[in-house]
Formats: sequence, C-alpha cells, structure tokens
Amino acid sequence: MKYIVLTAFVITFCEVFSLPLKNEELKYDYKGCTAGEKDKLNVHLVCHTHNDVGWLKTVDQYYYGANQSIQNAGVQYILDSVVQSLKNDPQKRFIYVESAFFSRWWNEQHDSKRHIVKKLVCDGRLEFIGGGWSMNDEAAAHYNSIIDQMTLGHRLLNDTFGKCGTPKVAWQIDPFGHSREQASLFAQMYFDGLFFGRLDYQDKDLRQQKKTMEHIWKGSANLGAKGDLFTGALPNSYGPPAGFCFDILCSDPPIMDDPELKDNNVEERVSKFIEAAENQANSYATNHIVMTMGNDFNYQNAATWFTNLDKLIKHVNAKQSNGSRVNVFYSTPSCYLNSLNQANHSWTPKYDDFMPYASDPHAYWTGYFTSRPALKRYERIGNNKLQVCKQLSARADIEEIALEFLKKAMGIMQHHDAITGTAKQHVTNDYEETLAAAIETCHDIVNEAYEKLAPKNSTPPLQQHFCNYLNISQCAFSEENGKIAVTIYNPLAWNISTYIRIPVTGKAYKIIDYNGKEVEAQLVPIPPPVFNIPGRVSKASSELVFEANLPALGYARYIMRNSSTISRKGKQASQVHVKADGDWILKNKFLTVLVDGKSGLLKGINLIDGSNLTINQSFYWYQGMSGNNREFQYRASGAYIFRPNGTSPIPLGNNVTVTFVNGSVVQEIHQVFNSWLSQVIRLYKNSENVELKWIVGPIPVGDNVGKEIITRFDTNLKSVSSFFTDSNGREILLRKRNYRPTWNLTVTEPIAGNYYPVNSRIYIQDKSLKQQFTVLNDRSQGGSSINDGSIELMVHRRLLHDDAFGVGEALNETGVDGSGLVITGSHYLIFSNLTKAASKHRPLAQKIYLEPQISFALLNSSETRYLNSCYMLSPGLKSTLPANVHLLTLEPWKRDTVLIRLEHMYEFDEDPQLSKPVIFSLEGVFTDFTILSLQETTLSANQFLTEAKRLCWKTDGHKDVCKNSSELGGHKDIKLKDLKVSLSPMEIRTFIAKVKYQ
Repeated sequence: MKYIVLTAFVITFCEVFSLPLKNEELKYDYKGCTAGEKDKLNVHLVCHTHNDVGWLKTVDQYYYGANQSIQNAGVQYILDSVVQSLKNDPQKRFIYVESAFFSRWWNEQHDSKRHIVKKLVCDGRLEFIGGGWSMNDEAAAHYNSIIDQMTLGHRLLNDTFGKCGTPKVAWQIDPFGHSREQASLFAQMYFDGLFFGRLDYQDKDLRQQKKTMEHIWKGSANLGAKGDLFTGALPNSYGPPAGFCFDILCSDPPIMDDPELKDNNVEERVSKFIEAAENQANSYATNHIVMTMGNDFNYQNAATWFTNLDKLIKHVNAKQSNGSRVNVFYSTPSCYLNSLNQANHSWTPKYDDFMPYASDPHAYWTGYFTSRPALKRYERIGNNKLQVCKQLSARADIEEIALEFLKKAMGIMQHHDAITGTAKQHVTNDYEETLAAAIETCHDIVNEAYEKLAPKNSTPPLQQHFCNYLNISQCAFSEENGKIAVTIYNPLAWNISTYIRIPVTGKAYKIIDYNGKEVEAQLVPIPPPVFNIPGRVSKASSELVFEANLPALGYARYIMRNSSTISRKGKQASQVHVKADGDWILKNKFLTVLVDGKSGLLKGINLIDGSNLTINQSFYWYQGMSGNNREFQYRASGAYIFRPNGTSPIPLGNNVTVTFVNGSVVQEIHQVFNSWLSQVIRLYKNSENVELKWIVGPIPVGDNVGKEIITRFDTNLKSVSSFFTDSNGREILLRKRNYRPTWNLTVTEPIAGNYYPVNSRIYIQDKSLKQQFTVLNDRSQGGSSINDGSIELMVHRRLLHDDAFGVGEALNETGVDGSGLVITGSHYLIFSNLTKAASKHRPLAQKIYLEPQISFALLNSSETRYLNSCYMLSPGLKSTLPANVHLLTLEPWKRDTVLIRLEHMYEFDEDPQLSKPVIFSLEGVFTDFTILSLQETTLSANQFLTEAKRLCWKTDGHKDVCKNSSELGGHKDIKLKDLKVSLSPMEIRTFIAKVKYQ
C-alpha cells in the first residue's frame, strides 16, 4: 500500500501549470534582486527553514507534525504559513530546499494554491535552493547516489516550475564536513555557488581573520574550471545572530516599537543588530554580508518572523539618517551571491576539502563515518538494486513511474542524518523499512523485464525469486529446491567474471552454463560463526562456489542441480583443523597469500613478478570516551564524534584459531578471534585481489565500556606520514598525518583528528619501492594511517554515551535477539606496482559498488528444454565500452527517451594508457534500442547544456574564470550524426537520448 500511495503523487509532479505572466515580468534568476548601496554595509536577510528528512522523528512525523513530544516540527504548516505571508507582501522572500517534503505538500494543494505558488517562484520570492530530494551528506554518500538524488529533486522542480524552478545556488548548511568531490559535482550541475554552515573551528578562526570565508573552490584536479565553484562559509552555521531568533520555538525578545510601551526595546534591539552586522563584516571581504534568519523547522507560524523582521528593517535603516552605514533588506542566497559577483573582488582559491570537521578541540565529527554500519551497507544494496532496475527498465521499455518508490527511498537515504547513522533508532528503523519495501518493488521490475527479455517462444517465463540474506549464507530457495535456474545480471558496461556463492544443504551439485556445458564448482563449508548470527534461519551447511562469466549490461543464466556424485569439474573442499608447522599458503597464478602458522594472522602477499609485501592484519578496539559533555574536555564518543580514550588500540588477535579450506575454485582461511569476532581470508582461482570477509558482534559492553572496532594492516611500506583516500568514491585525495593544507593544525585528538571518510578505498605508497597497498571496502567507513606503513578502518561501533549533538541517544544498536548488533562485511586487498595500481583498484571499486544481482527460479522442465525455451545469455550492449569508460546511468526518462551518463573513470596521471582521453561511438551499441539523437544536459539533467550559463569569478593570480560550456570549448551539440562521445579524465557527460525500440 505504501508503494501505491507514494507513486500516486508522482503523477502530479509532471503537471506544469500555465501562468498568465509575460517573460519580462518574471524576476527569477537574479532579475528581481535588490542591489544594495555602494557606500553602505548591505545586510542580506535570508529567511529559511532547515527541514531534516528524518532525524529525531521519521519523515512522515516531521511532515505531519506528529510525535511533538520529541520535537515541535511540522513541515506542512511551515509551507502553508510561508506561502500565506509571501502572498500578502511582495517585499518578503523565502527559500526552500528539500524537494522530498515540498513534493508531498504540492500534491495536497488545490490548483488555486498552486497558481499562487508558481507566481511566487517565478517572481523570485519563493526560491528553491539546492533542490535535491534531501540535503545529502558529503562523507558517507557515494557520488552515484548524490547525482541520483539531486537529479530526482531537480526533475520535480523542472517539471513543476520550468526554468523558474532551476536552483542557482547549492545550500549544504548542516552536513558535518564538506568534500571536494561534492563541489565538483555541484559545479557540473551548473550551480553558481555553494553556501555551507559547518567548518573546522581552527579553519574558521583563521578565515575570519583573513577575510577568506568566501573563496573559489577548485573542486577537481582533472576538470579545471569546469570543477570550480564559488563557496561561502556562513557566519553562524545557519542560525540568526545571537539574540535575533523570532520563531515561536525561540525565546529571544521581539521588537517592541510602540513609543507608548514602557517595555519599548527598539533602540536596544537596533543597536545590538547594527553591532552584530559590523562585527560580522570584519570577517568578510565585501560590503555585502548574509544573515540566515531561520533554523531547524522554523516558520510554522511565519508571521512571528516576518513581523519582527519588518520592524527590524524599518528601524535599522532609519538609523542611516544618523550616520549608520547598515542597510538591511530581504534577500536570498542567489541575490547575495549575485552581489558578491558584481563586487569585482579577487577571491582566494581552495584546493583541498573540509574534512575532517571539528567543532571544538575534542569534538572531531569522524565517528559518523562508520556509525550504523548495517544501514550504510543496506544503502549500498539499495543503490545496487536501483541501478539494475533502471537499466532493465530502459532495456525492456518499462515506464519510469515504476522506479519512483526506490528512487525516493534512496534519495532520503542520502540525507545527512540517514546515511550518516546519526538519527534516532526508531527513525533508522523507518529508513530501513522504507528501503526494504522499495527494494521489493524493484524485484517486481526485474520479473517484468525478464518476462520481456528472456523468452524465445511462447513458453511462460519463470518467476524470479530473490534471497535477501546471502550475506549470512541463507537462501531458502536454493536450500529447498534441487534444480533451479540462477540468473545473474551484470550492471557494468564491460564483460566481467565473478564468483557466485549459493547456500546449499546437499553433498554434491552440478552447474551448467548458458551453453549447456558443465562449469567447475566447489562446495565450501560455511564457517561455524555464521551459524550463530542472530536471526539466521537456514539449514545450509555449505556454499556452492563457481565462476560466472557475464555479458556487459546483461544477464547470464546457469542451471544448478543436485548430483549423485561430486562434479568432475569441481571438488569437495578439504579442511585442515590443526595449526601447521610453517605458514598456511593460499596461491593462484597471480599471487601467494601467507598466513602465519603460529599466530593465525595474515603475514604476507607475494606477487608472481617477485614483489613481496610484509603485512600483519588483525583487529583492535579503541575505548570510547565517556563524559557528560558539559565542557570540551568531557566530550563523549557518540554517533557523531569519535573520541578514543587513549591513543593505543587494544589487540583482539592474541589467540586466533584457524581452519584451512583448500579447493580448486577458492582457498580459504577461517579465523576465529573470539566469541564475537571472526574472519575468512579468501583467494579465488583467477583473482588478483584478496578478499577478507568478517563478522563483528555482538560487541560486549558488560564492562560498561563502549568499544570502537578497527581492522588494521601493518606493512613494511615506507609511507612517510602520507596516505590516500577517495572523495565520495571518485577522485583521490592525498592525506598527511597531523596536517591541514590551509592552516597550521593544533593537534588535540591525534587519532580522531586523522580519520577521514573512506567511501570506496584507502591506500599507501612506497615510492622508493614503487609499490602500493590498497584496501577497498563495501560501505563507507572511517579510516586512517596512524603510523607509517599502516592502514586502519573502523568497522563497527557500540557506545554507551550520547555526544550531546542532538540525537539524544547512545549509539548502542541491538539485533533481533536484543544483544548487540552483528555486522558482516568485506575488505579487498590489492598489492601492486605503482604504475599498475589504478588499473586494478578502479575497476574493482566499480565491481564492488555495482555487484551482479542474483535471482532464482524453479526449474520443472528438462535442462535441454529450458536451454531452448529462453535466452540464457542476454547482453545489453552489442559492443562493450572502452576500459576507461563507465556507464554511470541508464534509465527511462520521458516518452521515447532514456537518460545516459558516461564517465571517464581515471584521473589524468593515474595510468599510462587508461588516463588518456577517449573517443567512442554510441551508434548501434545498445541491444534493445537504437539511439536516434543525443541532447546533452548538465549533470543533474535539468538544463540543456547549450542553454546553461554560470557566473564568472576572479581568483587571486588568475584571470576571470568563466565556466559556461561555450567559453570552455564545451560541447555544442547535440544531434550528433555519428553519435561520437569524447571524454577527458574524470569527465562525466549526461545525455537525453531519443530512442527507438527494436
């Protein structure tokens, strides 16, 4: 029922209501901005509300104003009240940000109200800023999901308001640190600028002194000016100056200006405001400053704000007759930005990011990089499903409306209190329940698509079944049926091979591929710790493992059946339960993995070319700091904050027991560290990386000590205090221990202050040996290199104290049995030559992020009949894309069109060949449709590139920087006759393709 309700209001999204306005009357897009006065200090009052898409209350509770005992907040009342106030006074302005909430409200309005709102928008008085489905996090969110949620929000605004609804300014006022990749993405969406609220307290102090709170952010080391973005840090996070909050939720004194009142306070209030304005101006570079007049869920009664601001504007400006230079007026972020643009100021550049963020000497917001690891992994699964269902919908010509529920659920998941793990537990549960329901609608799409793509004749297609617990080796379908068809879909635009693991209960099986040939397969015993995972309901004692070869953007089908004898092409795995005299050895044609026979820990990786890596991998834990948070030094470790009590983590690997599993497809070392921690080290037959599969939890807290669990890799590489992390899964940033590129860091938290978000990979290099060691992960985590040659990643957290930043709960997740939450996850290790490193970690990162999707069907007919009745192999591409090109997006758009994004997945200096620019043609590439023409758009697909324009800025030591497509030698296109596409390193190009189905 939830799916039906949510999809119902999509229909009204796309209705564009006509307005009786002439173009010259429209005042959006800077045309209606107040210019200010040259000889005055111009104060831009920005009236706004910050509406979390879930945090202390669920999304539904926030919208309707339910559960007020937790927080007094109701979004529907905010929008009702604001629209009424704006309607009554043409001088007033307001901005709104979160499309997820606005879409609900819009759907409930009568046409007469919609006409009023559209006029307000086109007059520039109600302005959409940011405009994504949510205000996404910038540490734990992957660039693919960021782009998707921004596209979803911008599509809503575009379909509803046309050009009037195109946001010009990005608004990231609440995320807890800001990534360089986010700036680059915003620049490619053709935002003119970005304003944000939080930056490190040391960074802020210096910027205020030097008047560099506003600057040009160089968002990409590869894209040049295309990645540049004007960026401003707001003075008071996103709240008003102290003493000037006029919301019903606030207790600051109102403006009492009746001269006959004995409590008249107008002189005092005006004096304080002018003082605040002058003080703020001391930290900014021009005679324009911005004041954010709003806060969390403000304006439920907009009149309380506007009445007092009207008086403030009147009386402050009246002081100009007595020599005051303060000139105050209603404004918006875009109008403020436009004034800065016209100030003819030369702005300083910034090349790094704003990670990590510290709000005080002992509050480093680096814990949320890992908080709620199960939720972080589930979000990745949701995106994986979404990309598959988008592609299948485009291939099978399924209407886009079927995707809406999952798109919206994933858009909400990117919110800076969702993917971060910083919401209350009941809200987190709601996020997970919503995503689970949305994923089921995606499964329906898969079935519908296969019904169209699979049959060769009139034979009814087989119903697909999905196993959602393969991560804990549980699948009732494969355990209970002796002969099944396994369909494996590959969402990548290259042919790949991958290893499939299916839980089974039998003793012997055979795998038949799409050509009717038997495939080498191996039964591998499930490690005993898996059996003890709370909530696991399975009779499977083994997993059947085989290598599958998959076509680009398509599926391959395999038949699995019981056999009376072990397959000729596979063997029952042999096990050795005792410790060896020497080392345990896992070996294939690419590398050898050594596990110490005495300690049971990973010892080394040797490559076939003779390169050797000495490595010790184990698990450790930091003691979470306890505290009452009343002063900086008493700050506790919590959902947001990572603050270990001490700098030396405690080892968990003193008594590791080992089981060796040998076989022809995979070799494994099963490690048990203690009753709640275990790991499997895997080396597959044709793999160039080592996989580590771990189980952590329930973390014991009977000693009343919160614990933060890390995995650590200590190597012999000389990394010289440096390491590298990805930025939102894309470009790589150099990190240096105890160092910030833009200020001299005072080290107050030597561990937490060196933690960074690791969305996809972290690595260290030894340039003298020309070697690199890379660790890739399956979800966002916090990570660092605390010592030379070492990498650590935090995998789980269980804490007993709140850190006093609003969530009001300790991060103490429990599982289905009431004990601490059990987490499973994977890391992937690559040891390589420096020159080959990118060509190994870039493709693997994509394979991890976009895993093949497996479904099962009961096979009642003979194998021969089944092979002849359906297409066992269904590639989506007639020819694969170049090795350095990734198909980022393929989804249905509007009638007879699909949305296509293509990206160059290498940086300019990463690989001798793959980093080169590439040109390829899309003519005849897709199997199911023909592209008739391409029309290029901005990254979020809300403006045609030929029409999109950006403001130009002057930076220190540089000429004016103009970022419009034509001025940058951009693509003028767009109905390309030969459909050729060129990509330079890290470039993403977005197209609306007109198509004809076969």
